[in-house]
Amino acid sequence: MVMADLYRQMSRIRVFEQMTQSLKEAGEIPGSIHLSIGQEAIPVGFCHELAEDDMVSATYRGHGWALAKGIPPTGIFAEMMGRDSSLNGGRGASLYFSSAAHNFLGENSIVGAGAPIATGAALSARNAGDGRVVVSTFGDGAMNQGVVLEALNIAVVMDLPILFVIENNVYSEMTPIVDMMRGESLASRAAGFGIHSYVIDGNDPLAVIGAASDAIDRARSGRGPTFIEATTVRLAGHYSGDAQQYRDAEELRVAWSDEPLVRLRRGADQATLDLYDTIDVDVTNELQKSLEEAKRLPTPDPSTAKRHLYAE
Repeated sequence: MVMADLYRQMSRIRVFEQMTQSLKEAGEIPGSIHLSIGQEAIPVGFCHELAEDDMVSATYRGHGWALAKGIPPTGIFAEMMGRDSSLNGGRGASLYFSSAAHNFLGENSIVGAGAPIATGAALSARNAGDGRVVVSTFGDGAMNQGVVLEALNIAVVMDLPILFVIENNVYSEMTPIVDMMRGESLASRAAGFGIHSYVIDGNDPLAVIGAASDAIDRARSGRGPTFIEATTVRLAGHYSGDAQQYRDAEELRVAWSDEPLVRLRRGADQATLDLYDTIDVDVTNELQKSLEEAKRLPTPDPSTAKRHLYAE
C-alpha cells in the first residue's frame, strides 16, 4: 500500500494548500502565503525516508514539508490565523513557524538563509555522533545567494550529514531561471564544490524516494552531503496576490496534466482510482476538522507581545 500512502500524503498537502488559499481570500490569514501546489512529491518522498529525529529546514513555501514531517495541521492553521497554538503561540504566521518536537527547524522568508542554519544543525549532529541527518530545502533562486554557496563548501569540507534539496520550479519569484543563470543544471554548480550531486524528476514520488534513500544512507555512513536538484512546477502564483502575467496559459495547462497526483492516477486500475477518490474525501474531512479546531483557539494575550523578543 505504499502508493496509497504516498497519494494520501500528497493529497493532504494539496487540500491543505487549497484550504489555505480559501482562508486567505476570506481575510482570515494576515500577510502573504506561498503555496506548494504541484510540488507535493518532493517533501513527501524525502520525509518518507527520514527518521523521526532527523531534521528539516524549509523556505517560506514550507507547508508541505511541515505536514510531511508530521506537524499536525491544526497547529499550522492556527499559526497562519494568528491563534495561540502549541507551535509558536500564533507568532509564526505562514512563513516562519517551527516545531522542535517534530525536528522541523522552521521556515525562512530570507532566500537561502535556511542553508547555513541547517548546515550548523548538521555539524551539531556530526559532533554528537547520533546518526541524525538534516535536510535543507530551498528554491532555484537561492543558488545565487552567497550563504548557500558557503554552506555547500563547509558541508563538503567537513563531511556533514546533510542533504541539500533544491526545488527547481523554474521561476525565482516572477523571473524565469533561464534569465538568471547559465549551465547544464543547478546540480552541476554544486558538483563544482565536490559534492555528490544529481538531478531527479521531482514530480515522481518514487524517484524522489530513491534519491532520498541513497542520500540519507551516504549521510548516515559518514560519506558527507548530497545535493539533489528536484525539477518540478509551481502551479500556484509565487505568493497569494500573484496574477502570474509572466506565465503562458499553455505552460500551466501542460503542467496541470503532469503534476504529482495526476502521475499516480495515470495508469491506475479502477479499484485504485476509487481508493484514491476515497482518500481525497477522507483527507478533506480530516483537514476540515483540524481547521475548526484551530478556529476555536484564542488569539494570543496582548500582554505577551514582547515575549521571546529578548533573552530571559
